[in-house]
Amino acid sequence: MQQDDTSKLKYRVETVEKTTPPEGMPGDNWHRYVVGQGSSKVEGKKPGTLKDVTQHAEDFAEILNSRTGKGGSTYAPRKKA
Repeated sequence: MQQDDTSKLKYRVETVEKTTPPEGMPGDNWHRYVVGQGSSKVEGKKPGTLKDVTQHAEDFAEILNSRTGKGGSTYAPRKKA
């Protein structure tokens, strides 16, 4: 029986945690999130509630999955004149 590896190929929210704001940014309600797929990680910071930032990270993971699910690269070389 062959194991289904599709779940390993999806980006998922790995962490969302309270953090300090980026330098020069106002406010004190910032969260750091990590979206990952295996060794590939994307980290971001966003102001807002834990719930709002978690939703943002989940939406972001879904966008990444929709891009990678189509196969191939998003890189498109320019035509040479």
